[in-house]
Amino acid sequence: MKNSKEIDIAQKLIRCKSIAPKDGGTLRIVEKECKAMGFKCTKLRFSEKGFDTINNLYAEIGNGKPHFSFAGHVDIVPADKKEWKVDPFEGKIKNNFLIGRGACDMKSAIACFLSAAKNYLGENKNFKGKISIIITGDEETYAVNGTKKILIWLKKKKIKIDNCLVGEPTNLKVLGDQIKIGRRGGFNGTVEVQGKAGHSAWPSRTINPIPALMKMLNNIDKKILDKGTKHFQPSIISITSIDVGNEALNVIPAKARGSFNIRFNPRHTIKSLTKWIKKEFNKVGFKYKLETYVSGNAFLTKPGKFSELIKKCVKKITRRNPKYATDGGTSDARFIKDYTNVVEFGLVGKTMHTNDERVSLKNLKDLTKIYKLVLEEYFK
Repeated sequence: MKNSKEIDIAQKLIRCKSIAPKDGGTLRIVEKECKAMGFKCTKLRFSEKGFDTINNLYAEIGNGKPHFSFAGHVDIVPADKKEWKVDPFEGKIKNNFLIGRGACDMKSAIACFLSAAKNYLGENKNFKGKISIIITGDEETYAVNGTKKILIWLKKKKIKIDNCLVGEPTNLKVLGDQIKIGRRGGFNGTVEVQGKAGHSAWPSRTINPIPALMKMLNNIDKKILDKGTKHFQPSIISITSIDVGNEALNVIPAKARGSFNIRFNPRHTIKSLTKWIKKEFNKVGFKYKLETYVSGNAFLTKPGKFSELIKKCVKKITRRNPKYATDGGTSDARFIKDYTNVVEFGLVGKTMHTNDERVSLKNLKDLTKIYKLVLEEYFK
């Protein structure tokens, strides 16, 4: 029995080892499918000192308004074959599941949109408006030469998108339980506390940075940042590492490093969190260096006409009434929201980034139906 279009494309994409900065041939597959439908494709290759050069793709069909865009990424996190029951790059189907790295996050959603677009355009050759597809190879890494640069390029070209649907895996347990209308901010910090090394038998001759580091991290770890908002969970702090690199049991080290991660809602900003962290660290009275990496501030797309349209389509196909959510990690929607209205809806995210990542074939078919219905309703 021949596989449906979305399953066929998803398998082809999974067989490409597109661990950034290599696209592994994924963009050629997407471009070929787009050109077959009549899309005009533009390859976009961006570079920046200190980061990998990344290949991206922008494709569009139609003219004028409204302009609907679908956004996604073909890059994946690594997969250790020894930890998988099947080859992560085979695209194997087993027990009605498609298994492989990227099956869930998010090659299958791209396949579903391509299949949905083909079905829609086959029935609506003279639709009024424009459909575009934004595909990046730099979402799972630093996100420097991907969507962020594509959006700058679009602005220079005076290409305005009215609404964008990102196909990240948004559902928790079943297809149709959640639509993402925002994301929490991501704040990563590493603090290095300075001390004085020496023999552990004479601690008075040393300055031990480890107890100081523990106090500093405890000062922020015990804090309840907030109780959440209408659309956001309470902000959370996680201590992720404590390391001194000490191989000797009788030596007090000169330095101690610790790392932490904060997922925060709109009650906070990067600036306010940095100020608070430094205040808490300063209370301990030790010299330290603080390095931070911020993936983005929290944001919310207020529920409106576009999000309600997505909800209506999801409900019609799945017979579930999805709730609006903002949980999970970050996505490229954090960049897109500065340019246009953005909502996220994709597959069930339970197995993303895990061994034996998988998606049910039924969900693939249903997501294709949802995306096609979105196009029909949007351009009605």
